[in-house]
Amino acid sequence: MSETPATTSAPFGEPFAKFAELFARASALPREWYPDPNAMSLATVGPDGQPSNRIVLLKGADERGFVFYTNYDGRKGQELRANPRAALCFHWPPLETQIRIEGTVEPVSDADADAYFASRARVSQLGAWASHQSQVMPSADALEQRVAQYAQEFEGRPVPRPPHWSGFRVVPQRIEFWHNRPSRLHERHVYVREGDGWRVDLVYP
Repeated sequence: MSETPATTSAPFGEPFAKFAELFARASALPREWYPDPNAMSLATVGPDGQPSNRIVLLKGADERGFVFYTNYDGRKGQELRANPRAALCFHWPPLETQIRIEGTVEPVSDADADAYFASRARVSQLGAWASHQSQVMPSADALEQRVAQYAQEFEGRPVPRPPHWSGFRVVPQRIEFWHNRPSRLHERHVYVREGDGWRVDLVYP
């Protein structure tokens, strides 16, 4: 017995609207027991082919893609500049929902990076200057010493954005919406970029 593939097409904005609706629901959860609905895992690949994964915070999402900020000289920054592809994953257990995003990566504009950096707490701005991200620290108090150094250097004036600190935008080529169902018969809708729209596949769990 042959099966007809459960495949449809969707306009370009559809998965972004679905993400926005789910993100709004996650953001409305009580913060005392779910403080970071914008937390997402970020997977990159090093020059030796070794995957690396960590949690970062989403700082912008629209039809252009999904934005986060980091030190470009740290491990993830170096890996993304060498191999501009990444995967993201959001998991919101109270909504029984997971969203997986795969795509290419591009830098955000200087104007966007400057605006976001200016919105950060001053101690976080100083930390962006002080941290040699991913490098071995010479002593346990080295970071605090460097923060104090830059606090003195920028005393009485705004902290500028460091040249090594900016943002990346993940431009999705594939977005999967996973919803928990009883007996592990989960629902998975996969959006695959095709031209100006998406192919939407309903796939087995």
